[in-house]
Amino acid sequence: MKEKILAHFAEQAMYCDMFGSPFTAQLIRRISEDYEQGGPIASLLANWNTSPRADALALRLAGYFHHAVLISRDPELAAHYPSGVANWTIDDIWPLARALLEREPSTAAQFIRSAPQTNETRRSIALLAAFLYFAETWKGEIDMLEIGASAGLNLNWDLYTYKTKNWAWGAEGPVQIDTDWNGPPPPLADINVRSRAACDLNPLDISDEAQRLQLKSYIWPDQPERLARFDGAVELARETGVQVERADAAEWLAQKLRTRAQDAATIVYHSVFLQYPPRAAREAIIDAITAEGLRATSSAPLAWVRLEPEGLIDGVEGSPRVVVDITTWPGGKRRIIGYTDGHVRAVYAVE
Repeated sequence: MKEKILAHFAEQAMYCDMFGSPFTAQLIRRISEDYEQGGPIASLLANWNTSPRADALALRLAGYFHHAVLISRDPELAAHYPSGVANWTIDDIWPLARALLEREPSTAAQFIRSAPQTNETRRSIALLAAFLYFAETWKGEIDMLEIGASAGLNLNWDLYTYKTKNWAWGAEGPVQIDTDWNGPPPPLADINVRSRAACDLNPLDISDEAQRLQLKSYIWPDQPERLARFDGAVELARETGVQVERADAAEWLAQKLRTRAQDAATIVYHSVFLQYPPRAAREAIIDAITAEGLRATSSAPLAWVRLEPEGLIDGVEGSPRVVVDITTWPGGKRRIIGYTDGHVRAVYAVE
């Protein structure tokens, strides 16, 4: 297990560097060194016996330290963190973080039991592109169903402001979404959302400050734009009363599709979610969607929008890309909209 944990730490640090968070990369490398040298991280993880990669173990630990800063558990640590100072150094931060862990090992153990939830709002710009292609031909009302919705921040995707170098969509609002868009823009159609519903196995309640700060703790603290988007999305979600049902995605979706309205379109969507349910649950989700697709009609079409790893969707082994696609029924026609990464820093649209 030790070799797997160290390999996971190295891989996650690499991705943090790649995704523009040098602080989180350096923090994870210090965590890795402490673990290898038998420090408090090693004591904390002594009984960890599940896949560190699947568990996103490094991000759980990074989230613990950020959470301590957000709730002011350690003012000295907070004073040195990237969210507090621009000229931070890991040499100043790590001794303070390590000392906090030594003082409160049980608090850290409790925190890392929960899987990270980032609810990355920037993903909504890739989802939007798929929705726009659907709305180019469907002018009627749409009922939206999101599975694996976390706290539900992306339920309000149609209330965000989208701007890229070659296209824009949406009215001005508190949440600004941009990306490096490459290739043809999507059709800038109007979208008529009639209803929206969502589920998650463990939804966090953003009206509760403790849960809201837990969710925020997983955002990398040296990325102020992501933190600002999160704050704006939370404000908007609280204003609109976003609700996410606590439910198993396969069971919830099967019930929703069985009883869906026949006077509107239904769009099922999810983002960086499908790799987390067990294989049986994942297959049940796919079966429920495809079965309902066979029953879809021209007056009540069904669309399935995914933003998921290419390795999972298309079996491209080792691919770092995330694919956004849409499949529509009647007909079951699939269209690949483009490729991106988990944080949607750039989108490469397909001609």
